[in-house]
Amino acid sequence: MLKLCTAVEKPVSMPALHYGEDMLMLGSCFADQMGKRLMNMKFACDVNPYGTLYNPCSISRALREIIEGKEYLAQDLYFYNGCWHSAMHHGDFSKVQQAETLRLINERISKAHQHLSSLKHLFITFGTAWVYEADNCVVSNCHKRQESDFVRRRLSVEEIVDDYGKLMDQMLAECPDMDVTFSVSPIRHIRDGLHENQLSKATLLIAIDTLRKNLHSERIHYFPAYELMMDELRDYRFYAADMAHPSEVAEQLIWERFLEYTMNAATKEQMKEVENVERMLCHRPLHEDTEANKQFLKQLIQKIDQLTDKYPQLDFKEERKECLTKLEK
Repeated sequence: MLKLCTAVEKPVSMPALHYGEDMLMLGSCFADQMGKRLMNMKFACDVNPYGTLYNPCSISRALREIIEGKEYLAQDLYFYNGCWHSAMHHGDFSKVQQAETLRLINERISKAHQHLSSLKHLFITFGTAWVYEADNCVVSNCHKRQESDFVRRRLSVEEIVDDYGKLMDQMLAECPDMDVTFSVSPIRHIRDGLHENQLSKATLLIAIDTLRKNLHSERIHYFPAYELMMDELRDYRFYAADMAHPSEVAEQLIWERFLEYTMNAATKEQMKEVENVERMLCHRPLHEDTEANKQFLKQLIQKIDQLTDKYPQLDFKEERKECLTKLEK
């Protein structure tokens, strides 16, 4: 039989995901994409409390700050180009008012810290081994400052393994029911050329493999997102226009593999029921004030109630409230 691609081997072990289990996803914009899909399907998933993080050092520091329950103060910020910034956070947290920046940052850390004791799944996606340093400290976001303000270098395998060996020991001890799944983002960082991108990705892959072997833990897993993109989808039609990010088709295939590796039949069936309600919620009528639309909203509220009665762990409170508001207009 003719084969038109090389299939990526199914991981030997992957954690089984179920509704009602707390999840935390940290890392590159690939982690954002996968996390948003889980949230859309009503999984209890917290996605990037610091915003997008690309390098292993920034991710590990964010995790340590979440464990600590760190509270950011004025001295943790700096003012540049009209806004207050944190070197650890994405630009979404940067605001004109210092107090607003601190409020947004501390609320997100507090939320992640509160769920730490019940955390069941931690997903970590490394994007690049390249880091920017200022005052001998790795920054997560340069906030469009001059590149001359930073020292840029590539992390070594040994640095990553040493950092995460200590961190995983701490996390596995504090969260006895937690599984950790590492992945490498399939997004290509090609600013320095394809060879440098490959060296960076190779550093991350070797570091994760070494870490898993050193820890000897059945609770440490690897999801082959990078391999799926490089091998099963090794064609430019599966890239977006920038030739660096996966296309929507590629994202969908990787998502389907993720479901295949982590969801049992019962969870997939529950997802289908959630998806049916989500599809109804996305419906936009031409005329909202018609009797037909009111009947549709009543039917939708009934379906939400039936679903949440069947699965109490699902949260459709905001969606139900929005439907009632529309119905009462």
